[in-house]
Amino acid sequence: MRTELDQRMDATMAALTAPGGMLALDHVRKFGRELPVIAAAPPTLPLYFAHYCAEHADKPLIVAGTERLSFAETHAAATRVARALVAGYGIAKGDRVGIAMRNSPSWIVLYMGILMAGGVATLLNGWWQTEELAAAIADVDCALVFADGPRAQRLLAARGVRPPVVTIEDTLPLAEALAPVIARDAAEATLPAIGAQDDATILFTSGSTGKSKGAVSDHRAVVQGTFSFLAQALMMLSLATADGNPPTLPHATLLTLPLFHVTAQVAVLLQSFAIGRKLVLMPKWDAREAMRLIEAERVTYFVGVPLMSFEMLTHPDRAQFDLSSVTDFAAGGAPRPEEHVRRIEAEMGGGAPLIGYGLTETNAVGAGNWRSNYLAKPASTGRASAPLVEIAILDEAGAPMEQGARGEIAIRSICNFRGYWNNAEATAACITADGFFRTGDIGYLDADGYLFIVDRAKDIVIRGGENISCQEVEAALYAHPAVAEAAVFGLADERYGEVPGAVVHLRDGGGVDEAALRAFLAEHIAAFKIPARLWFSAVALPRLGTEKIDKVSLRNTYRALAAAG
Repeated sequence: MRTELDQRMDATMAALTAPGGMLALDHVRKFGRELPVIAAAPPTLPLYFAHYCAEHADKPLIVAGTERLSFAETHAAATRVARALVAGYGIAKGDRVGIAMRNSPSWIVLYMGILMAGGVATLLNGWWQTEELAAAIADVDCALVFADGPRAQRLLAARGVRPPVVTIEDTLPLAEALAPVIARDAAEATLPAIGAQDDATILFTSGSTGKSKGAVSDHRAVVQGTFSFLAQALMMLSLATADGNPPTLPHATLLTLPLFHVTAQVAVLLQSFAIGRKLVLMPKWDAREAMRLIEAERVTYFVGVPLMSFEMLTHPDRAQFDLSSVTDFAAGGAPRPEEHVRRIEAEMGGGAPLIGYGLTETNAVGAGNWRSNYLAKPASTGRASAPLVEIAILDEAGAPMEQGARGEIAIRSICNFRGYWNNAEATAACITADGFFRTGDIGYLDADGYLFIVDRAKDIVIRGGENISCQEVEAALYAHPAVAEAAVFGLADERYGEVPGAVVHLRDGGGVDEAALRAFLAEHIAAFKIPARLWFSAVALPRLGTEKIDKVSLRNTYRALAAAG
């Protein structure tokens, strides 16, 4: 039976999306059917930026240390970057332009400028090492790459990186950091016309195949994904106002997640334009500093991986800070332990728990579990996000399963990506004929439409919200000449939810120890992918009848060893 909150949320969303409503729906034909879209949404990101930066012109958008930039100032800087890209760098519509940088005002302005110039903003994982960065840049054939100092050094060490790499001193104030780029600005430069179905972004995702794939989304998918989150925010605002509790503080949020992640890009950065929300940047996660900034900047909304709210919840100095301005402590990327859900409600100064479920390929859109509903069903990631999302449970053949049955979770909406760059085979394998994206997660829908994730079909580990391909880590282990066999799997971890573990069998006379093997891995893969626990097996690893390594038995054995300490 639907809860009272569910009924009120449904009624409010129905009013918002009805003809004449603030978020009235239209439809677009795709996958042979009519999919809902929010009619008021601008068709492209440049129009989206222009509209909301004008509407909120004098409000603060970016706070980074002592630097504060308004919406108007940010848009003006992005316009100059866009003209410089066209006139000074020769960027044409559809060219991929990479960003390999930590979060900064420069990152945000470069991202906007690339899109306004008609380029495809290619968001490179800032934690990658040289080989990973070079492979992604080559895969999507970037025309130009912007990199901060550390990432630029990694790219200088790479062989065969073809596009020019522009180093951005992102620790400087915005005008100084972007001075070399804006020096190429030409006022007479003409920015190209962009359509809703033109490519906008490429984000990289690790699946079971090892190699990161570039997920391409068009402008309409990204904007509609942003409006999907906006719809949820307006729904909850309407309910709060109806209850006599309208917000009294200006919207403000911490930017805790890296902007190359889809949640940070869509749900945090892009949604902030529409609601006039202040973004408070953190150069590096630190729970105490986060609490200090929440108090100092009167942050009203917090979102991060579950680890972040847990570290604030359990921090010995938490009582020293006023966190009461936060209405919601949201999380995504991994499940929260049920006890954490209850403790956030009871101990965090009035902020309510919230969790969302979405993927890079869905532009972070999927499902959400809110407040008292989350407390009632803390193991669920919630219902499909109205008004754009459908969730189905599919069997191995791709047919829908009955309510309550366990199968592969699939998501359909206009917000879904269009495919993997230059990889038609992988695209076809994950999108059904009628437009559902097969997530690789296993779950079921209960009688109230709440989604429960119980397993995953993909061979990946999710460490603090970051996907790690087991096959990729295995490939890095096999690259060492002493390694004969390797198996990588997930281990439970209180802080990160899950971390990679590995067991290896060495060749005769292998003679490599754990420290040396870890040092070897650090040269080839990002630090977060390196196994937290590494075991050496004196005998060959067990095999199935197919001659594949029996990872299930290995995982069970070594998880038990890890749990025993």
